[in-house]
Amino acid sequence: MRILILGAGALGGYYGARLIQGGAAEEVAFLVRPRRQAQIAAEGLVVKSPLGDFSLPAKTVTAEAPGTDWDAVLLSCKAYDLDSAIEAIRPAMGPKTAVLPVLNGMSHLGTLQAAFGEKAILGGVAKIGASLSAEGHILHMQPIADIIFGEIGGGTSPRVEAFSRAFAAAPHIKSTASANIVDEMWAKLVMLGSLAALTVLMRGNIGQIIRAGGQELILRMFRLSASIAAASGHPLTEEQLAGIERNFTNPKSTATASMFRDLLAGGPIEVDHIVGYLAEAGRQAGLDVTLLEAARINGRTYEAQRAEAAH
Repeated sequence: MRILILGAGALGGYYGARLIQGGAAEEVAFLVRPRRQAQIAAEGLVVKSPLGDFSLPAKTVTAEAPGTDWDAVLLSCKAYDLDSAIEAIRPAMGPKTAVLPVLNGMSHLGTLQAAFGEKAILGGVAKIGASLSAEGHILHMQPIADIIFGEIGGGTSPRVEAFSRAFAAAPHIKSTASANIVDEMWAKLVMLGSLAALTVLMRGNIGQIIRAGGQELILRMFRLSASIAAASGHPLTEEQLAGIERNFTNPKSTATASMFRDLLAGGPIEVDHIVGYLAEAGRQAGLDVTLLEAARINGRTYEAQRAEAAH
């Protein structure tokens, strides 16, 4: 399987590095800008991880010559960069190229299907804590690095099985080919949407919110999100619900969402793509989404402040 990865940032860089180490993919390459290409050529792809630091040589291509007829493109950009990502990978798409997006939320699926056709798009979920340092090094923050993928319509396929073989050989990655990937995506959205809404709205981690007297508020947000998933036809299992609730009732938890970390860093955030998507789905289901709407407006206000400061 020939796999092209858009960018060599935190998620794509980490998964790509492990795929290279595994050696089961026929070819792995990163579509990057010339500056990043020069950096990787000089020092390799550098990963700092609690599982051991390493660097390795990696093939890179640029937008001027991305190659053609890739079997798959792994897409791990932020939702607000999706339009530019689509244009970046368009020249690399062949008639049988699959796109595996591991973006947060759900709204990107329709956008990608409109750009490349419904059959080209897989569903994916990434469970990893990683960031890119100022030096361009991939910082893997926790031992966990899971990826789940599958056909949006359900079942399996030769391309999903090919991904399975490639990721199965990759060290320190737990990969799962799911016959119900949309359910998996909704399960992550319930967890992440609740976490993002809470930490952005309260400007603190879960433990801090609990210790400030916010335990009932946390559970209300989580249960609202779970109700939205169920109303949308994708109820979480009892095991999934119990696991998320455990994480949301630990007063020592330092958990935050990447959206909150992006906000603290002064960057753009995916508030409409995650929190806003949940709020709209809940409204369509006739649920009271006041809590989610408060978090959405909070995030939008932050974005308005960023825009004003830029002028």
